[in-house]
Amino acid sequence: MTTRATGVTAPTDAREGPPPEGDRELWLRATSRGPDADAAFTALFERHAEAVWNYAYRLTASWSSADDLLSATFLTAWRLRSRVVLARESARPWLFTVTANLARDERRAGARLVRLLRRLGAREPHADHAEGVADSDVAARRLRAVLAAVERLPRAEREITRLCLLGGMSAADASRLLGITEATVRSRVSRARARLRDLTQGDDDA
Repeated sequence: MTTRATGVTAPTDAREGPPPEGDRELWLRATSRGPDADAAFTALFERHAEAVWNYAYRLTASWSSADDLLSATFLTAWRLRSRVVLARESARPWLFTVTANLARDERRAGARLVRLLRRLGAREPHADHAEGVADSDVAARRLRAVLAAVERLPRAEREITRLCLLGGMSAADASRLLGITEATVRSRVSRARARLRDLTQGDDDA
């Protein structure tokens, strides 16, 4: 069926619903313990889950670890939802910080397990099939090399690297979360980049 233009444009608000709630409004509803608290938190999960998973993968170079960290991050967010700190009305920087902390704890626990197994003379656990596929991927190998280099950075630069270089967080958001100036954030980012270049030099030719 052919329609004819009339020259009159219908107002957009007559055809569209209300604008989506921002993170702050959703967090307030999630912490209200009202009947729609679960729905509000579910909306936050659906809004940020993909970004958190991608960030977790960049921190671990592991699909299964990223899955586990995604679940753990939002379980932690639910438990601590009354203490969430929003950066420029977004929960994502705070979620990234939780993810980075959980990944750090997981690495420490894994290192302790490996040391224990070596002391006991036991064999280290094998990676599953999905991890074997990831191991064969050049990008994943490169990422693991970068992550190993990140672990050799000074503590302050490791933190900034995980938030800003791996997580893509802005200097302003990192400044608010860490309680330091934006100039300090940028300085640490610059030093971290220089150190990482030195630590990973030659990896591309390996």
